[in-house]
Amino acid sequence: MKVRSHLFQLPVNIQDILTGRTMEWERLEFKAGWNPEAVLHTLCAFANDFHNLGGGYIVIGVAEVDGRPVLPPIGLQIREMDRIQKEIVRLGHLIIPFYHPVMAPCEINGRMVLVLHAPGGQGRPYKAPVSLGQGGKEHGYYLRKGSVTVRAQHRDEVELISMAASVPFDDRMNQQADLDDLDLGLIRTYLKRVRSDLHKVSINLNFLQLCRRMNLVDGPDERACPKNVGLMFFHEHPEKFFPCTQIDVIHFPDGPGGNEFTEKIFTGPLDRLLLDALNFLQGSLIEEKVIKFPDRAKADRFFNYPFVAIEEALGNAIYHRAYDIREPVEVRILPDRIQIHSVPGPDRSIRNQDMRIGRFISRRYRNRRIGEFLKELDLTEGRGTGIPKMVQMLEHNGSPPPVFHTDDDRTFFLTEILIHPTFSKMEKKTRQMGQVTPQVTPQVTPQVTLHIESLLRALTKPMTRGEIQVRLRLSDRKYLRKKVLLPALHSMWIMMTHPDKPNASNQRYVLTDLGRKILKRKRKSRA
Repeated sequence: MKVRSHLFQLPVNIQDILTGRTMEWERLEFKAGWNPEAVLHTLCAFANDFHNLGGGYIVIGVAEVDGRPVLPPIGLQIREMDRIQKEIVRLGHLIIPFYHPVMAPCEINGRMVLVLHAPGGQGRPYKAPVSLGQGGKEHGYYLRKGSVTVRAQHRDEVELISMAASVPFDDRMNQQADLDDLDLGLIRTYLKRVRSDLHKVSINLNFLQLCRRMNLVDGPDERACPKNVGLMFFHEHPEKFFPCTQIDVIHFPDGPGGNEFTEKIFTGPLDRLLLDALNFLQGSLIEEKVIKFPDRAKADRFFNYPFVAIEEALGNAIYHRAYDIREPVEVRILPDRIQIHSVPGPDRSIRNQDMRIGRFISRRYRNRRIGEFLKELDLTEGRGTGIPKMVQMLEHNGSPPPVFHTDDDRTFFLTEILIHPTFSKMEKKTRQMGQVTPQVTPQVTPQVTLHIESLLRALTKPMTRGEIQVRLRLSDRKYLRKKVLLPALHSMWIMMTHPDKPNASNQRYVLTDLGRKILKRKRKSRA
């Protein structure tokens, strides 16, 4: 399906919307035809931006069934377009304070639709007439609840009023900067990267028009000032306006108490500094291990740290940090883990018990515009899906789950990604002692051999090597050591009761928490 628009930047997700690959939700509403009262209320709801998602879009001329667009669209007559746009301007003056969206006629397979881009307003809370009938004196506050526009009830109304003038920092106008501080080259490069139709026509627009259509500036034409998000992405040195807008990568090869460390600092527009830091980590830190098996052709592959997990954690830190606080995002590389630190901590709407299990669903997004740009560049997941993806990738790699830290006042957020067990110091020590490196991976796959699984099931209590050999009915003591005990030890599924004295006469082997999880997952996979 062909979609064309020449008036403002259509984000990537809007392309999906108009080609039927998504459905109505909190930032999107379809209208088969012109309904002024319904459009007025939805515009008011998007302007209030109750959850700081960045407003939303109304697509007029596209019907919907169960939230999904009906394509090809019904469309609007050309002669209707001008009349409807004038009517929308009139409706904007009925909202208190007045509010106007950006309007863009779009052509879809030869049929015209009207897309209204309604960003979160600077002057919230907004209210609109309840009815456009005679009188129309009663006004109400409107919000988006899922895919529905509703009138705010008392509790939501109180919270909305408390948010008065509380515009997220990244969406505020920066009166210390001028329009010339925005870089046209960076803007055009961005538009090309996201394949926006605006890139083709931007050369024919004056710079202020281009910036307004991307919602990067605010204020009257004679004193238009960039918004903070514009300076963060489209200025070569955003740290000039937001000190410590940087990523510090610090490597402690012997741990924080060692005598040596190296430091590398990344600066520049947000997307560039994030990509530069990720490329550096991928090239200098990520290691892959390939394990071959004599009884099958396919080898196992896993990483010390799955890159996608680092990508999600660091992208999350850039997305959610506070840029009015002079603290960089810090990446600390330790011998057995990576720590990613940012300030402040998660929104208080995220409960501690949810955070402990990696569930981060926030009612407030600190940087609504930064999230939009990073998502369009495929540098963050958005909608609370980044951390679940990180957890999933770590589990798929056979790595321990991530650990999240904050304090009661939510002044910081620390994500710890632990090294894969077979890359730990224990394995290095084994190699130094001349012992055989285990040919096993701790993923929940058939490579957890029957003998290893039998070992884990048998350790309901501490057992000696002789007791294990009898229990597993193995006559070859060397096979037991190399193919069963050592792989399980190095994968941290079992441990010794006296690890400092491997040959102690009273040595016993016990099951670890990780070993219990392996058994539990094996049972689930067979259920």
